[in-house]
Amino acid sequence: MHPPLRLLSPALLALVLSACGPAPLPSAAVEPGETLSGGGTTVMQSDHNAFSLPSANLSPLRRLDFSVGNSFFRNPWVIAPTTTTARDGLGPLMNTNACQNCHIKDGRGHPPGPDATSSVSMLVRLSQPAGAQQAALIERLGSLPDPVYGAQLQDMAIPGVQPEARIRVHYSPRLVTLADGTEIELRAPRLQIDRLGYGALADSTQFSARVAPPMIGLGLLEAIPEEAILANADPDDADGDGISGRPNLVWDHERQATVLGRFGWKAGLPSLRQQNAQAFAIDMGLTNVLFERDDCTEHQTACLAAVNGGEPEVSDKLLDAVTFYSRHLGVPARRQVDDPQVLQGKALFHQAGCAGCHTPSFTTAADAVDPELANQVIRPYSDLLLHDMGEGLADNRPEFQASGREWRTPPLWGIGLTQVVSGHTQFLHDGRARNLLEAILWHGGEAERARQQVVGFDAEQRAALLAFLESL
Repeated sequence: MHPPLRLLSPALLALVLSACGPAPLPSAAVEPGETLSGGGTTVMQSDHNAFSLPSANLSPLRRLDFSVGNSFFRNPWVIAPTTTTARDGLGPLMNTNACQNCHIKDGRGHPPGPDATSSVSMLVRLSQPAGAQQAALIERLGSLPDPVYGAQLQDMAIPGVQPEARIRVHYSPRLVTLADGTEIELRAPRLQIDRLGYGALADSTQFSARVAPPMIGLGLLEAIPEEAILANADPDDADGDGISGRPNLVWDHERQATVLGRFGWKAGLPSLRQQNAQAFAIDMGLTNVLFERDDCTEHQTACLAAVNGGEPEVSDKLLDAVTFYSRHLGVPARRQVDDPQVLQGKALFHQAGCAGCHTPSFTTAADAVDPELANQVIRPYSDLLLHDMGEGLADNRPEFQASGREWRTPPLWGIGLTQVVSGHTQFLHDGRARNLLEAILWHGGEAERARQQVVGFDAEQRAALLAFLESL
């Protein structure tokens, strides 16, 4: 009988695994540079500020630019008119008054608790079913907005304007029994939307709850060559592995063209600049060069009549500063990469097929927008592609070419520091999973085969897999 795998050296571990089951990838040894998840940008801090640090290879002068963007990311905006002209124009409708309120300490958001007064750090996207006659609109917007409430519910507003709704989440238990008899209680979410400010929502309205994702490493993801992402796409599952990742093709407002989507839970945004511009416009009601009008529908007359803070309210210089900041938030280094239990978990991660979507590594482009991001070997554990994740995780709301069952593979780097940075461990697009094991057990669709592998693990194997994930 073999001794416990956690006691074996990396070399012996690889031999044991190859002798007692499906041959795993050669993943049970520490790879050169594996600690540096963000390559030369990697930061070495792992405390509550681990997600808020500039890339390690930024020069002192560039760190000043980072600090300027940081100040606009963290500090609240105010209602116009005011003497604070650089930060006024908030609203009329909004979800928050500062970027940092959703991305707390640049980390992961969470759904509202039962007694919360607002749903800050979780948003609810809206749309209506679209027909063929709306194809041109869908090509530009990604989905058909609600005619009264628009594309996103905004539960806050300036004085004199009615907020759109109150958002709550309720849960019902769902029991899962693992192969060794262990019972895990999942929680299935149900949105409660009430206090509607502009009349009833149509029965056909599609809803999608989204918690704010971590901000780390976004510039590195933007710097991955497009051809490297598309090389992993297999929309027809030609290799027969049950995984058919495909790119989302989305509208780029600056280039006025359909391009590869990379950002957001459904890869619905093409660039960090557009992601930031959209967040300013919709989350905080701040107009900018890419979104020139306040997010008010024709039914929201007080919103349309409200005073603005200038045209645009967010200058190009300010948008560039926040984009530079979000592009250069460093990825923390991995911890305990040579721990025997972590190495066992790494082998099991590959053996279960998790790496089929959570692609371990890429090399960024030589011509990246900033030199600090160029030619970096990075380990995001994501392919940035869309995958059908099954009915359990479906929001039934399409976005550009993503179906109601498809989600972009979220990067896993930094996931083990979620508790330290964000003060919670709520995962998946709507925060329903209270820990990493629950998140795995919600996987379905293309990930069902990997999920079943994990269901079949014994307690020691589960602990090893989770130790590996916690090391990322």
